[in-house]
Amino acid sequence: MLVNFTVGNFRSFKEKRTLSMEAANIKEFAESLIAAPNGASLLPIAALYGANSSGKSNIIKAFHVFTDLLRRSNSMSSADEIPVVPFLLGEPKDQMTSPSYFEIEVITPQNNYYRYGFEANKKAIVGEWLYKHVGSKDTCLFLRDNDSIGVTKAFPEGKGLEERTRNNALFLSVCDSFNGTIAKELVAEISKSIVTSAVEHERIYSTLEPIIRQNPDTFAMVVEDTNKVLHQMDLGFSRYEIPQDKELAKNIKAFTYHNIYDEKGEVIGETRLLMKQDESEGTNKLFDIMSMILMSLNGGGLLVIDELDCKLHPILTAYIIKMFNDSKLNTGHGQLIFATHDSNLLSAKCLRRDEIWFVEKDKQEASDLYSLVEFKDADGVKVRNDRSFEKDYIKGRYGAIPYVNYNW
Repeated sequence: MLVNFTVGNFRSFKEKRTLSMEAANIKEFAESLIAAPNGASLLPIAALYGANSSGKSNIIKAFHVFTDLLRRSNSMSSADEIPVVPFLLGEPKDQMTSPSYFEIEVITPQNNYYRYGFEANKKAIVGEWLYKHVGSKDTCLFLRDNDSIGVTKAFPEGKGLEERTRNNALFLSVCDSFNGTIAKELVAEISKSIVTSAVEHERIYSTLEPIIRQNPDTFAMVVEDTNKVLHQMDLGFSRYEIPQDKELAKNIKAFTYHNIYDEKGEVIGETRLLMKQDESEGTNKLFDIMSMILMSLNGGGLLVIDELDCKLHPILTAYIIKMFNDSKLNTGHGQLIFATHDSNLLSAKCLRRDEIWFVEKDKQEASDLYSLVEFKDADGVKVRNDRSFEKDYIKGRYGAIPYVNYNW
């Protein structure tokens, strides 16, 4: 489970900014919160609002760089560049050569609380650290400063691997490749994260479908649950089937079944259509992303999705959010972070104030990140729960909206 994610000097984020999934002390939707072993409560949802080019997608790109580098850095060659892009618009000029900063705090299924992060430029990992939170104290497991890696007694699996770590490889990834117990636990938890753009929903399905097929029980469960959810969304078809033959499935994503009616409106049969060719773009998107949503709800894991609302009716987007807020459905304590322009969600009574986040650029084009629960107006007053969030947002009360000059 994600507790906090911090990014700095990465694309439009000049200073360090933290997206927190720790619940504030407010009353709305208290039943949706996820109980953490340290006594805190975690949020299942974080919605990112902001104008175009404000930096919403850069937060998602930061998640992607972090998780992708952790997965594959040990398999990179010594000549491969690290895919970080620093903030390029600030002074001093050495800002462009300063490292990008990433840090994550997570709680694993073993109820261990870790804080892990690194700093990197395109050529090397210049800093890396891992702490384990026990009670009210942080125990250091290892610290890295350029070529020097210091391993403590609390992290014996790292001993002897310092010299095996390339300049552009993460030490935690190296320890994981040598089956280190703590490294495997932490990398497994972070690797459950899926970071994607819902605009590319076809790619999501083509990637997940063969993975799910490897476990017939999981595959059958996902198909059954997806059928139930899509039926509840009233998309027109009564059910769908995925071709069992793998060769056929390469060309046919799924069959959908529609009722046939007589003149009196009575069902007299059914007909089979093709999902990709005959159903709408929005229906195809829901079908493509539903597997990963159900995997998160049932098995846990973090979903980070750009443009979640693209091609979807606002009611259907709200329905997905409510699935994560429903503790009876979200049995795996899945979490969803998404970027959106759908202001209707702010009036749909499906988001807590601490689940609503705004991204806005300052006059120097650096992105800021803040939540509605911490926002204060000019008089220093915080936003009450009985405010009309959508109306206030559209009026610019909270910032993070485009300002259009119509004098052209």
